[in-house]
Amino acid sequence: MTKITVSTDCGNAPKKEFLKEINIAFAKGNSEFLVESVTDKIVWNIIGDKKIEGKEKFTEELEKMEKEKASELILDRILTHGKEGAVSGILKMQNGKKYAFSDFYEFSGAKGTKVKSITSYVIGI
Repeated sequence: MTKITVSTDCGNAPKKEFLKEINIAFAKGNSEFLVESVTDKIVWNIIGDKKIEGKEKFTEELEKMEKEKASELILDRILTHGKEGAVSGILKMQNGKKYAFSDFYEFSGAKGTKVKSITSYVIGI
């Protein structure tokens, strides 16, 4: 069971809620939800590590990540404006590792509910 903590300032606007659910899906390994939430031409740039392009490669990367289970997800901030959004927080893994992260999202449009790109900054703490 993954413990989820969300800052009270994260609000409940539709896009903020969507980004919250995406991050919970990452923490819980819910690949199905994540794959449904991105465009076919998704680009995921994990700064300093790798760049994943296309839904097929995105799905493959999620399958690799399922091996590492999160014990806790702390979401500090969720911001959205137009077709962009950002989330920051801490991810604690079952193996004891901890990561601080900031993810920047671009949606398919201002009213789109599909993610077109993700830029991730992840630091071990």
